[in-house]
Amino acid sequence: MSKTIDVTDLDIYYSKFLAVEKATMVIEPRSVTALIGPSGCGKSTFLRSLNRMHEVIPGAYCTGSVVVDGQNLYGKGVDPVQVRRKIGMVFQKPNPFPTMSIYENVLAGVKLNNKRLKKSDADDLVEGSLKGANLWNEVKDRLDKPGSGLSGGQQQRLCIARTIAVKPDVVLMDEPCSALDPISTLAIEDLISELKENYTIVIVTHNMQQAARCSDKTGFFNIEGTGKPGKLVEYDDTTKIFNNPSQKATEDYISGRFG
Repeated sequence: MSKTIDVTDLDIYYSKFLAVEKATMVIEPRSVTALIGPSGCGKSTFLRSLNRMHEVIPGAYCTGSVVVDGQNLYGKGVDPVQVRRKIGMVFQKPNPFPTMSIYENVLAGVKLNNKRLKKSDADDLVEGSLKGANLWNEVKDRLDKPGSGLSGGQQQRLCIARTIAVKPDVVLMDEPCSALDPISTLAIEDLISELKENYTIVIVTHNMQQAARCSDKTGFFNIEGTGKPGKLVEYDDTTKIFNNPSQKATEDYISGRFG
């Protein structure tokens, strides 16, 4: 089941440096939320804090709360590995495991979770995940070939298949199309629209048209200057953010009168 993510007063640090200050937003289930804003304003840092990937960096930590299904992900005794199982991540550069076949790539996350699958169940899971990522028809006759042999757009869809094979509730995407050509980008955008039927999706993008095309809500992050923390300036329905934002900084950024 897709889940609501309730973020309250989230301060995100790299050691002593405050990177994002007092971010508060409610991310709706089964929707696409886009995070936009200039480089260095904390969008990706915020995204990574939603599944505790941020603290993989030495000295990085958060205060405040990220509540999913009644549980604060930053509460005492919460296992970050379990968090990441439920909240999957797709990165900017497609990163299939180069030594693994397409088939093994899809199952990589499931195997990491020590799940032993019967061959028939594994076959079904691979087919279902690749179909979910709109990749099955392109690769079904070469599942034993290396995942690294696919095109960039196919590799990114393979990474999405790998993410959804673990059956997460939430899928985070950090600029998933920035390394892709326009046709592959549209394929991923179409896929995002389909995935939101089953998952809560949060996407960081520098592409404003992409945010306008494929998200239901948009959060605009901004930064006052070097060394200052990023802040969530405005968060609302995407149509309102793009057509009638309530903050001048949002309007300036969206219309290009910025920087």
